[in-house]
Amino acid sequence: MTARRGLILGIGNLLLQDEGVGVHVIQALARAAGTPEGALPPGTETVDGGTLGLDLLPLLDGVDGLVLVDAAQLGREPGTVAVLRGDELARVLGGHVSAHQVGVADLLGAARLAGALPGRVSLVAIQPAVVAPGLALTPEVAAALPAAVAAARAEAWAHAGADAP
Repeated sequence: MTARRGLILGIGNLLLQDEGVGVHVIQALARAAGTPEGALPPGTETVDGGTLGLDLLPLLDGVDGLVLVDAAQLGREPGTVAVLRGDELARVLGGHVSAHQVGVADLLGAARLAGALPGRVSLVAIQPAVVAPGLALTPEVAAALPAAVAAARAEAWAHAGADAP
């Protein structure tokens, strides 16, 4: 059996406070790499996708499981973390937080058209409090980082067909 290739892709703009939370999650995963609590399935990469949109399409080549991590308007309290798949994922990407989410929806659409859409796609979505110029996450979203990191790890393991250690 061939090992599955996984990708955790953090999306966001670090210059717009909570809008950069996906990148902060990727940074936290990188800091935890090599520790038991940071273990990811074999063959799983973490990538800071920033605001690159369609430029990220080549990264999806050969990926079996894709975990996107991003700020999203969930209509919930700031800092709420939700894991979305299927129709729920499409609905949230339709209600953009900012212009880069148009790029995420376009990325998934282009991957589908190119036959490169991974078989398993999920979004770890974090409800932002503030999307405005600034470098720091708001306290509510900063407090949600551990839950978002845990959710991204759990999704990566689920995509690989195993439970997180």
